[in-house]
Amino acid sequence: MRGFHLVFAASLALAASHASAAAIDLSKPYGNKSGCINRNGQQVYAEDMLLLNDTEFITATSACTFTEKRAKADGSLVLKTLCEAEGEEGQSPITFTVRRSPKNAKKLVIADEDGMVMGEVSRCK
Repeated sequence: MRGFHLVFAASLALAASHASAAAIDLSKPYGNKSGCINRNGQQVYAEDMLLLNDTEFITATSACTFTEKRAKADGSLVLKTLCEAEGEEGQSPITFTVRRSPKNAKKLVIADEDGMVMGEVSRCK
């Protein structure tokens, strides 16, 4: 029985190391084409702009600053944010989930708290 517990503990440690290896790293920005063009400031206007970095999520009409980042066991990342929308005063709390795309592991899918997919982004070059 003791051997079983050791094997079980070792398998949990191995699973944890695989989960951390699959963690989403936002140290370099991700975006769609227009988001990556605008990663260093507004270069062009595009209604579909999506840009995600280690501190914020930006679209054509809103800017959301992270207040909390939490990795989940499935490898996804939950981002609690405060968002400012164009034409509105104040900030609203919104939670986003970022996970790897099922079609392409190099891409990320961003969804809001209702599960609506905001879009898919790739690491900016």
